[in-house]
Parts: sequence; structure tokens; C-alpha cells
Amino acid sequence: MIPKIIFRYSRIYDQKFRDSKLIQKNLIKRNHKYPSIKKIENYIKKIEKLWKKEGEKILKEIAKITGFKWKEKEIICYVIGIGGCFSDPLTIKIFKNTSYFIDVLTHELIHQIQTQNHNLFIKWFNYIRKNYKDEPKTTKSHILLHAVHWKLLETLFDKERVKKIIKKHNDFKDYKRAWKIVEEVGAEDIIKKFKLITK
Repeated sequence: MIPKIIFRYSRIYDQKFRDSKLIQKNLIKRNHKYPSIKKIENYIKKIEKLWKKEGEKILKEIAKITGFKWKEKEIICYVIGIGGCFSDPLTIKIFKNTSYFIDVLTHELIHQIQTQNHNLFIKWFNYIRKNYKDEPKTTKSHILLHAVHWKLLETLFDKERVKKIIKKHNDFKDYKRAWKIVEEVGAEDIIKKFKLITK
């Protein structure tokens, strides 16, 4: 089963980010404004078109690489103006580059499939805690995720797209460290080890 991703704008949900003092402070500092409702809704239309082209193959590839099954028929993706992106509830902010929106969405969907298969994934995390005990928690939780994402991008797109995402994460040291581990060990080898542990 491949889930249907439903892109949704919720005024109530988005208002929490729109009214955030921290977000407002950063916007003032950068002389920017929070995106209008119309801008977000128009952005969703662009994303829906792009996802129609790329979405199914991405969802299938995530399941193929991980060996996990999707457990939900529909996943709602809330699109917000500005704020953090996270997997539950699936929330992605608008980005100038719509391809990067898809990359961030893919990242969060890999988190989603891990959560949906928690009983199997816990075996992997026990292995990570033992073998990467000195690494930060965020790094530990992103080693497999980045390996899966790396493999997916190489399969469906190209190596240049992998390089662009790694570069985007340069300012986030724990993410950067996870990418470095994947580079050193190899995405394929990490995924093979993961499947061996969780079979």
C-alpha cells in the first residue's frame, strides 16, 4: 500500500507559527514578513503538481529501501509559512526552491515510516546506541535516515542532489555528522546492516 499525501493549509495551525514571538523577532531582524495565506495556498498548488510527478516513486522507493510497509492510507502534510519542519504531525514550511521542499518532505516521510514500524526500528536503535554511544542523539537518529535518503536520491535523481542537501545541512552539526558517517561507512552498507538487524 502506498499512502496518499494530502497537502493542507490550516489557518488555526499556521496561526501558531505566525504569532510566534521567536519567529516574529527573526522576521523583524531580517526585514521579512510572514507569508500571506494566499501565498501559502498558491504554493501548495505548485507542490501538488510537483508531487503528482515525483511522489509515488519516492514513497515506493522509501518502502523498498527500508523493507518497511506503509501502515496509513493517507498522510496529511500541513504546509506553513515559516517554522520548524517535523514528521508528526507532518509539517513542512514553504521554501523558495520547490525541489528542496520535496527533499525535506522525503526526509520527514522516512521518519514517518520508521515510526509506523516502531517495533522493528527499535532493534536498529539499540544497535546504534551501542555502536555510536558517543554521538549526539540527533546524529544517532539520522544515520539510517540519511543513508536511506542518500540511496533514494542516487536512484531516483542524481549525486548532485545528495551534495546539495549535505551542503544545506552544513550549519547543523549533528545532521552534518550523520551525513559524514554515511559517507564514511557507505549508504549501502548501513542499509544492509539495518536489514540484517531488523529481519
